[in-house]
Parts: sequence; structure tokens; C-alpha cells
Amino acid sequence: MHAVETVVIGGGQAGLAASLHLTAAGRPHVVLDRGRVGERWRSETWSSLRLLSPNWCNTLPGEPADRPDPDGFPSAAAFSAHLEAYARSFGAPVREGTEVRLVRPYGDRFEVLTGDGVRRAEHVVLATGWCDRPAVPDLARDLAGDVHQVAPKDYRDPAGLPPGGVLVVGASATGVQIAHELRASGRDVTLAVGGHSRLPRRYRGMDIFWWLAATGLLDRTIDEVPDPRAARTEPSLQLVGRPDHRSLDLPTLQADGVRLVGRVTAIDGHRVRLAADLPSTVATADRKMTALLDRIDDHVDAHGLRGEVLDPEPAVTIRATPVIDELDLRKTGIRTVVWATGHRRAYPWLRVPVLDARGELRQRRGVTPVPGLYVLGQRFQHHRNSNFVGGVGRDAAFVVRHLLAASGGPRCDARSHRPPTTWRSSAPAPPAPPRHSCSPGTGCVSC
Repeated sequence: MHAVETVVIGGGQAGLAASLHLTAAGRPHVVLDRGRVGERWRSETWSSLRLLSPNWCNTLPGEPADRPDPDGFPSAAAFSAHLEAYARSFGAPVREGTEVRLVRPYGDRFEVLTGDGVRRAEHVVLATGWCDRPAVPDLARDLAGDVHQVAPKDYRDPAGLPPGGVLVVGASATGVQIAHELRASGRDVTLAVGGHSRLPRRYRGMDIFWWLAATGLLDRTIDEVPDPRAARTEPSLQLVGRPDHRSLDLPTLQADGVRLVGRVTAIDGHRVRLAADLPSTVATADRKMTALLDRIDDHVDAHGLRGEVLDPEPAVTIRATPVIDELDLRKTGIRTVVWATGHRRAYPWLRVPVLDARGELRQRRGVTPVPGLYVLGQRFQHHRNSNFVGGVGRDAAFVVRHLLAASGGPRCDARSHRPPTTWRSSAPAPPAPPRHSCSPGTGCVSC
């Protein structure tokens, strides 16, 4: 049995951000990961995947804001290597290859059971991420046995799939990227389109993330949205990170020869029933995109940026197509289904009463109802970019401040809690993020 003050579960960007702040405060802790640092970026992504956000907004706590290739998009492999170097840079106490099997209360502490023994800790930080496991729908069980099925975490490249056509289910970032790659390889591809968030890669000469930062949308908190549950479950952005900064949306896929159909509603062997909702789904996504672009235009007018940015260009729309209410996979030559239907979270190893009726962690700003148990990396945990690479550090700082206050910790280092204030891009810089500022009662004596 080992005793340690804090156990951080997960060695990705969220767990390492927490480790950086704990290290800066001089607090003993250990970071446990079932694989290697950044394991999901290494082994649960397809070969061509790149981050959706440009380098300039992927800064982790303690890193300089002046990053090489600020407007580039790192590959998953490059980013996992970056996380490994980041962990080494401050000596993060990571135990790789250590699977957590059980977390349970032990008096006023926690007991963490792993493959290499038991650890007892005053605090546990759950940093296992938002994309824990694929959310493959139950109707996948009704597919014929000779149809190959794959979730994105097990897809690597087109060559790894059986010959023949492919049905990709889901049109958020993952679905459109895989559909595009498969079509470019010469495959016949059908994309079943559900709810999605369409955005251009660039608008008025700037990357869309530049605009999201400049307009303050990335800093919006969960307290400022009318429906927190809807905000946390909204579809991910329909984007791709490419060196040529090209947009990837439904019109692009349609022009490349991808067949667009509605949602999958039922499956019977080789027969796939489809909803007749493609036009309405596309119209909803386009309305939301137009509202965002109008907000950006208003920001341009309000800040006198017309002389610094390009004029807006009209968005391209998809061509009207006959409604398809059923696919016969055998007749259409479709031999593979890719379930790009999002992710869910499951905590079978967590025996602490902090899950709600939907199995989600109950938390506010990463603080759960059980004293000493914290969480990081949740979608819209507090800010809209809480589960983005460049947003998790802000939540990690808050969580560690709360942890220190709860344990009567030493004076915290305000410099380690200060998010980057220099935004580097080839475009005019958006307003700097706020400096270190603690809310009353957090216990940070530096403020």
C-alpha cells in the first residue's frame, strides 16, 4: 500500500495540466495512466488525424505562447510526442502502464486500486477525458454478420478496411474527415448525416478559432448559456486541420462524390432505414453557422476591423438530391460501416456517489459533491473550451487552487496560474485572456 496526497488519473493534457500546477505548488502527487502519456492520441486515432485547433491556441500551462508554426495543425502523433516532452519538462510523476481498477472511499480519504498495488490519497483528480469510449448505437447489433463494423478509435486508414463501399454514420468532425479520406482513396462512400455544427475553416481571412477567441465565445461559461445540458451535448465542430486551411463540410464532400443521406433509424441485416431529414438537418446547421458569422461581422464593425480583414464570402450549400429512405448494403456494394456517432463516458471503476442519472459526473468547475474528488477535461466544464487543449489549463488552475485551500496548502504561485496572454498568429491578435484572478473563498493568498 502506498500513501500519496493526490492521485491524478489520466496522463493526457488534462492530467498533465493538473500535475504542472501541483508541481508548482510543491505538492506530492502521482499521475496514473493505463498506457503511455497521451495514449489516446497514440493508439486511438486514425493515421492522418490532426488537431482541429491551430498551434497558437494549444498552449498548455507553463508553456511559452510563442510556438513554432503558430497557424499549423499538429498531427496526433506529433501532439502525443509533445505531451511526452511536456511531462518531462517539469518532471511530472507519471506512472505509465498503470490501469486503475477501482476508486472508493476509505474513511476521509480515497483508496485507488491498480494493477501494481493500492494507493491511499486525500485527493483524486479524474482526468480521463470526455471521449472515453465510442457511443455505438444499439441498432448496430442488427447489421448482417458479413458487414464489417468499426469505430473511429479502431480505424487507421482506408487500406485497413475490406474492399468495397463504406457507410459512415455521423457528420461531425470525425465523420466528415473519415468520409473525405475514404473517398479520396477511391472508395464509394455514403454519409448518414445527423445533427452537426458547421463552420468554415477560415472566415474573412482568419482562422475560425481566431474569431471564436476574439468574440469571447471560447471564454463563455456554462452559467451564461440558457441550457447547460444542451450546451454540453451539442455536436462537435465540423472542421478539419489541414496545412492548406481548407474547409471540410457537406458541400465539399458532395462535390467530391460522397452520397449524403439522412439519419439511420433502423437496421435489418443488409437493409438500413433512413430518415427523410437531411434537408432540415442541413438547414438547422446552416442557420446556426449564419448566426455565428453575423456575430463575427458585428464584431468587425464594432472594433473597426474592416480595413484589416477580408470581406465575407457567401457560404456554399449542398445540391438538392432525391430523398433516400432505405439502403440495401448488398446491392450498393457497402461492406463496411464506420460508426462516427460520438463518445460517451463510463466509470465502472468509480465507487464514489458522484454520478447523475445519465451516468455523468456531477461537478461545478471541476469540484464534485464529494470532498477531495475533482474532475478535469469535461466538455463545457466551466468555459466553452474547457475540453480543448488550450482551455484545460484554466480549469486545472482552479481545481488545484481549490484543492490547496481544502488541504490548507502553502502559498500558491500566481505565475503558474496565469494563462497565456500573448496570442501569436499571422492575423491581428484578439484581446488577451484575463490574468490570474481567484474568486472569493478559493483560498489563493496571492490575490
